[in-house]
Amino acid sequence: MKKSKLLLIDDEPHLLRNTADLLELSGYAIQTAQSGREGVQLALTSKPDLILCDITMTGLDGYGVLQIIKSHPDLKSIPFIFLTAKAKRTDLRKGMELGADDYLAKPFGETELLGAIEARLRLAEQRDSLTKPETLQKWLTNEDTTKALALLGANRKVVRYKKKRVIYAAGDEPTRVYLVQEGKIRVFRENDSGKVLTTGLFGPGDLFGYPMLLANLSYEDTATALEDSLVSYISRKDFLSLLYSQTDITHSFLNLMANTIVGQDRQLLGLAYNSLRKRIASGLLQYAHRFQTEPDTAITVKLTRQQMATLSGTATESLIRTLSDFHKEGMIDLQAGKIVITDWDKLEQLRQ
Repeated sequence: MKKSKLLLIDDEPHLLRNTADLLELSGYAIQTAQSGREGVQLALTSKPDLILCDITMTGLDGYGVLQIIKSHPDLKSIPFIFLTAKAKRTDLRKGMELGADDYLAKPFGETELLGAIEARLRLAEQRDSLTKPETLQKWLTNEDTTKALALLGANRKVVRYKKKRVIYAAGDEPTRVYLVQEGKIRVFRENDSGKVLTTGLFGPGDLFGYPMLLANLSYEDTATALEDSLVSYISRKDFLSLLYSQTDITHSFLNLMANTIVGQDRQLLGLAYNSLRKRIASGLLQYAHRFQTEPDTAITVKLTRQQMATLSGTATESLIRTLSDFHKEGMIDLQAGKIVITDWDKLEQLRQ
C-alpha cells in the first residue's frame, strides 16, 4: 500500500525532527522544511498529501505559507494543519479564515496528532472523487471513460489562436465551453468609460467561458490569447448533455464554479479596499501562482504594463511608479519590458 506523503514545516530543528520521527514510525513518508519558503518549494515539487506547518517562523510565516498554498491551483486542495503554540481564539480564527483545515496547539499528544492527520486524509480521499477541478478536466480529456465522453471527444473542435487574437467578445452569444490545451488566456471586462479590469487568467487544463452559457446570457467580458495558444471547445449541447448525464462531473463542475466565484469575490474586495502597493503585489502573485511550472526563485510575468494595470485595478502610470519602487526594494527585476519576481517573501508579506 502506498504511503501517504506528508510535508512538515517548522523552524525549530528539535521539534521538527521529533515530529518527523513519530510520523515515520506511524507509516507516513515525511519531507521536512525549516522555513516557510523552503516548505512552499517542496510543496510545489512533491505535491504532498497533507501539510503540517508552524505559524511563527522567521521570513515567510505559516499564514503566508497557507495563503500561497491555497492560491496555487495545483496545491489548494491539499489538507493543511497548523501546529503552533499560538492558541488564542483570534489566531485560530485567522487560520481558519485563510483556509486551514485543522489547528493543533503545542504541545500536542501523539494520539491527537495522528487522529487529526488520519481524519483529514480520509476526508480528502472522499472529496477528491467528486470535488477536485482536475476530475472534470480528466474526464473531459479522456474519451474512453464513458460513451458520453466518447461522443463529446468526437465533436470537440481544436483551434490555435495567435497572440492577442480574440476568442470571444463582449456581446457575443455563448455557444460553447472552452478548454485550454496550451498557452495562456486572459479574460477582461471594459465599462462604458473604457476602464478595463482583468477578471481571469487561464492556463493548460482550465475551462472558461461557461458562466454566461449556463445563464443563457450574452458575454459581458472578452477573452484573448496572451500568447500563441491551443484551445479546444465543446458545444453547448454536448456540454449540457454531459452535465445532465454524469453525476460526478456535475459535482466537480459545481465545485469549479464555486472556486471561481470565491476567487472573483476576493479579487473585487481587494481592488475595493487594498492599498495600491498591496493590489499590485497581489496581481503579480496571482499571475505567478497561476502559471509557475517550476519552483524557481525567479519567475517572469509576461504581461504588458497595461495588462498588469488592469489586473491590479490601477492606472498604468501608477503601476509603473510602483513597479519602480518594488525594483528599488529588491522584490522584482525589470528586464527588457518583462517583470521578474525575485523575492517572493517580500511580496507575500506586502500582500498580507
